[in-house]
Amino acid sequence: MKLSRPARRATLVVHVAASAGWLGLTLGLLALGITATTTGSAVTVEASVRAMKLFADWLLLPLAFLTLVSGLVLSLGTPWGLARHRWVYIKFWLTLATITATVFALRPGVGAAVTAVSAGGPLPDAGDVLFGPIVSLSAYLFMTVISVLKPWGLTRRGRRLREQKSAGRKSAGQKSVRQKSVGQKSLGQKISVPARKPVDAERASQTA
Repeated sequence: MKLSRPARRATLVVHVAASAGWLGLTLGLLALGITATTTGSAVTVEASVRAMKLFADWLLLPLAFLTLVSGLVLSLGTPWGLARHRWVYIKFWLTLATITATVFALRPGVGAAVTAVSAGGPLPDAGDVLFGPIVSLSAYLFMTVISVLKPWGLTRRGRRLREQKSAGRKSAGQKSVRQKSVGQKSLGQKISVPARKPVDAERASQTA
């Protein structure tokens, strides 16, 4: 699958916007989590964890899945590929791991915190509202860095595909040279044949 230039640009804009939104949202969750664990006001704690739950339920997963899908489309629709370059491959698996952690760790932890605080109790565990955003933010920053620097070169599959492509180009070049040589030889023969005809005719007339 090859994306056209307009489609590639549009997908890239969606991917960058979704990734930036995901990163900013995680930073906001971390700020709310720090507020909930450091404030002495029960009202502030409840407001912070409720805001975290609202963001986690309605914004976090849609942005995460949009980032994943747009990244897949870009990788499969451009020469970068999904498993040709190490930074693309690592970024893909980190994105999947972060989404999994969001579904099974961050959202349940925030939900448990909201339930406990809404019942009039204290925040049960600071890790419920801090650990998830810290890990997610670290992963997003790392993925941003490797997206910009594009380190580590090709994977084994990428090297194999490049070698096959290079061998195909070399073979095509040799074939083109052979065809050109044959064409020049054939052209030379076609040119030289008419040049001998007058001589042969003159010799025939002298013999007669």
